[in-house]
This record gives sequence, structure tokens and C-alpha cells, in this order.
Amino acid sequence: MAFYFVLLLHMCLLNWSAWATVNVTMHEGVEVYLGDSAQIPCQYSFTDADRPSFVMIQWFVLKMEAGSGSSRMRIFYSDDKLQMADNNTIYSDRINVTSDHQGAQLTIQDVQLSDEREFFCQVNGLAAGNAEGKTHLRVYAPPDAPVIEGVLTGISMTNDVPSKVASCEARNGFPKPNITWYRNGMPLMPATGYVNVLTLVALESSGFYSVQSTMEYKVVKEDKDAHFSCEVSFFVPGAIRTAESNSINITVHYPTTMVELWKELPQGLVKEGDTVELRCQGDGNPPPPFIFNREQEPDMELESNHADVLMLPRVSRKDSGIYQCRPVDTEDNSDVKGEMQLTVHYLDPAVVVPKDSEVMLKGEDLTATCNALSSLKTSTVWYKDGKQVGQGNTLHLQDATYETSGEYICEVTVPSLPALHTSGSVHIIVQGGPQLVGVEQEMQLEEATGRMVNLSCEALGYPLPSISWNIIGSQNWQEVINKANDHMTHSVVSVKVTSDISALCNASNDMGTEAKAFSIKAIPRVTSAAPFSPAEGSGVIIVVIILCLLLLAILGSVLYFLHKKGKIPCGRSGKQEISTKEKTTKDDIVVEMKTNTKNEEAVLLKAVNGDKKGPNDQ
Repeated sequence: MAFYFVLLLHMCLLNWSAWATVNVTMHEGVEVYLGDSAQIPCQYSFTDADRPSFVMIQWFVLKMEAGSGSSRMRIFYSDDKLQMADNNTIYSDRINVTSDHQGAQLTIQDVQLSDEREFFCQVNGLAAGNAEGKTHLRVYAPPDAPVIEGVLTGISMTNDVPSKVASCEARNGFPKPNITWYRNGMPLMPATGYVNVLTLVALESSGFYSVQSTMEYKVVKEDKDAHFSCEVSFFVPGAIRTAESNSINITVHYPTTMVELWKELPQGLVKEGDTVELRCQGDGNPPPPFIFNREQEPDMELESNHADVLMLPRVSRKDSGIYQCRPVDTEDNSDVKGEMQLTVHYLDPAVVVPKDSEVMLKGEDLTATCNALSSLKTSTVWYKDGKQVGQGNTLHLQDATYETSGEYICEVTVPSLPALHTSGSVHIIVQGGPQLVGVEQEMQLEEATGRMVNLSCEALGYPLPSISWNIIGSQNWQEVINKANDHMTHSVVSVKVTSDISALCNASNDMGTEAKAFSIKAIPRVTSAAPFSPAEGSGVIIVVIILCLLLLAILGSVLYFLHKKGKIPCGRSGKQEISTKEKTTKDDIVVEMKTNTKNEEAVLLKAVNGDKKGPNDQ
């Protein structure tokens, strides 16, 4: 009660001293982040030089009351002896005041959104007068990062009005944030018929603001590659900051204006029998299905199991032509189509003239041709018995011999398409009289009596010649081989030599006759007729060498004995006689070997010396 009495007394003195003045200075506004501490200074001065003995300071806030406007509410009181926060207010435990002779400062702890209001500082100097000032406390809370969501379905560029493209939301900010839209980094400003931006602001129960913005945009084809984003801007103490969302792409639907048709498979040139895959592609989105046809039959659709692929299995030359494809979504615009020329290459079977086989006379000339109809340039090579004998479509055979006979194969290939190849053949038969193989018309032979001799005769010719034998001088003979192939006859007879023999081989056909003579001289079997065996010869030579060495040793011993007995004079003439004797002895050694044809006999060694002379015969 005493406190209120003193206060009333002070107010009365203030009224009585109205002529005294006090000046109060405060900031217009103070900015602070949500949850931080806020300092609100209040500076004052008096017109009199001396400070009053009693100064009272009171802090008020503007209180908003529903339906009754606003009113002041005191939150703090101080004088020279007393400082206290008023009870039962939202600031009772969050504020304190520090003061000096020039002013006071109100500090608010843990600033809340509700603290954004006006704070009043009232100074009373009793007889010195009173005054007040105010500061607007501003509280800032940055919003969450913006979240952008694009339209999942495609947007058609044929729509007459702008279509919804994306939405952007920034939540829990204070004060209210703003949202701006961007395309490829450039801001999108609202424009009638092209860009519409719809913004919805919501005040949450927590006191924060959430802003949702929807962007409607009239898309064009180029927007299929564009990047859209949104940016939120918000206030902070002393500045404005921004935060950008992720960028998104949108799906733009646009009609097909260009179509391309090409051959996917096979790679390279196409030949008969290949499976061809044609692929059609347009620039529309989504890709439309296509209709395939041939230019010469525009109203006949080709069956396709795929929207953009035409399969042509096992094509032939009749499948060549111009193929077209057009999208289904442009039926009113027949100019939007793709086309390509398909050429199916071919190589017909080779035709050889003469056909199959041809008979020609020996010495004649023949020209054979080989041709194969093809869509590409061809190359022709002739072969006989695996060897190349000609090149080109024409083969010239001149001055035919029996070696000319045989099968000639022509191979036709396509150099630019190796998979295309064909071949043909002709069998050449050279007709003529017999021709015996071998340059000798007569053969001279020598053979031991009793031996068997094989005589061979080969004859070329067409018709195939027959061979007959006429043998004089032996009744013991027989034909052991008689065989023939397409152009040769071969006959072998085995003849036993009993005496001189004359044999005649006669080859004949409808075109003539040719003969070959054999003359065999019989040799009597006096010594061995068996062939010399290298092994036996080596043994004989060794035996002969041993015998010679033994004879020389014996002869040397005899001569040495006679010399000791004085029977042989030791002079030049004696040495010469001995040397001559030794040489004669060596040269007179003869070795013979006999072998029976059926049974081998023992080797007979016979040494024949010259006439022995006594020592006195010199």
C-alpha cells in the first residue's frame, strides 16, 4: 500500500512540475533470430543540468485482445532502489533490465514468435518531467529447404491454356517467405496465356508460415530438355537470403514432325535368303506406332509385330523396292513419313556351255563358257583337278591331247558379297586312237635263263583301247594285271625266260592301233645268279683280307729263314726279287662267290698263285 502511495505522490509531483522535461531515445526496430536473446536499449536525458534525485523507469508491451483492440501491459518496473518484473506475464521469467545514469537496456531471453511486437520504455523524473519511446521487436525464423514436385504425367504442347508443370512448398518460416520459379536458371514471370503462378499461404498453429506455389506453363517442344526449379526468399536480421530447390525435367508430349526409316539387319548388302529388319523412328513423344507399306502398294499395310520394326524373313529379289513408314498419330499429314530403298542381291546357278560333257577329237580346239546372272559384278575361275586352269567366263582348250580330258569346274563368286557363289562343270572327253605311255617304242632287256619277267603296257585313248599280247620264244606266260579307268588301259604279263624272247603289245580301238615291242636276251646261268648281298659281300672281303695277311706273314717267315741260312744274298737284286714276288702274290688272288636262287650254298674261296720259282731261278 505504501508503494502505491509513493507512486501516486510521484505522479502528482510530476503534474505539478510539468514545466520540467525529459528526452527518451530508442531504436525504431530490433531484429533477432528465433530462440536468441534480444537487447532493447532505452537512452534518456533531462533538460536541467542536474539529474533528478528520483527516476522511475517502466517497460510496457502492446497487448492484443480479441474483439477489444489493443492495450498496454507493463512487464517491468525500476527506480533508484527497486527493480522487478511483473508477475503473471509471458515475460516474468525471461527478462531483465540493466541501467545506468544514461539509460536502461531490456534483455529478453529465448525470443519467441509471439515476441514480435512493440516494446515501450517510459521514464519519469518527477519534477524533471516524463517521456517515453518505443521499439518494434522483429523475430526471424528461416523456412525449411523448398521441395519441388513435377507433374508425373506428360504435358501436351497442343493444350490451348497453360498446364500445371510443378508445385513448390517452403514450410515453417517467419515472417512469410516468397517463392520464385526458374526455367534453365532464368526467372519465370507471370504472363497471361503463358505463365500462371498460384500461391497459397498457411499460418500454422505453431505460428510459422508455410507457402505453397503452383506453376502453370504453356510448354513447347524445347521444354523436353529444360530444367525447372523454384527458389524461396526469406528475411533474416539485416538481410534477405534465398534457398533453391532441386531441378526437375518434365515430360512433354508433342506430335511427330519427322520420320526416319533404315535397315537395322543385316549389316552390309542384302542377299536372297536373308532376314531383313527395318526400323522406323520419329521425333514425336511419346513414340507413336508406325504403319509400314511399299511405295508401289501404298494402301496395303505390311504386317508388323512391333510398333517400330518390320521383319522380312527369307527375302528374295522380288522384295526389292522402296519401303515407307508413317506414324499413326499423323493420319491427316501424309507428308510425315520415312522411306528407304531395299535392294536384294542375287546370283543365279551357273550355266556351262557345253553342258554336262563334250567329246572332241585329239588335236581339236574347244571353247567353253560359264555364266551366272547376278545383280552384282561377278568373278569366274576355272579349275581342273584342284588346280586353276583359266579365269573369266570363257575357257579356251587348244590342240587337245588325252591330258586335256577330265572335269572342268567353273566357280562364280561376287567379290562385294562373298556369301554369294555358285559353280558349274563340264566333262571333256578327247577322242582318238591309242597312245602308248612312254617314249620308247621298243625295249631291249637282258635276263638270266629261268627268271620271270614282268612286261607292262599302258595305253591312252577314247574309246577305251584294248590291249593284246603276241609273245614269241616262251610258252610260259600269263597276264597278271588288266585294269582300266576312264581314259587308260593297263596290262601286265609275266613271262618266264627260257630263251631269247620277242613280245609285242598291241593297243587298239575304233580310231586306230599302236604297238610296242619288247626284246629279251636270255643269259645262261654259269655262275651265281643270285643278287649280291651287301652283308655277304662284307664277310667275303674280311675273309680275303685275313687270308692275304696270313699268306704275307708265312712268306715273310720263309724269306727270313732262308736269309739266315744264307740261301738268299743280301743285295739290291735280292730285295728287288722279293718285292716282285710279293706283288705277284697279291695280284694273283681271285675270289668267287656262288649262290643258288632257291638254296644258299657255302661261299667258295679259291686262291690261285702264280708259278712258284725257286731261289735259284732268278
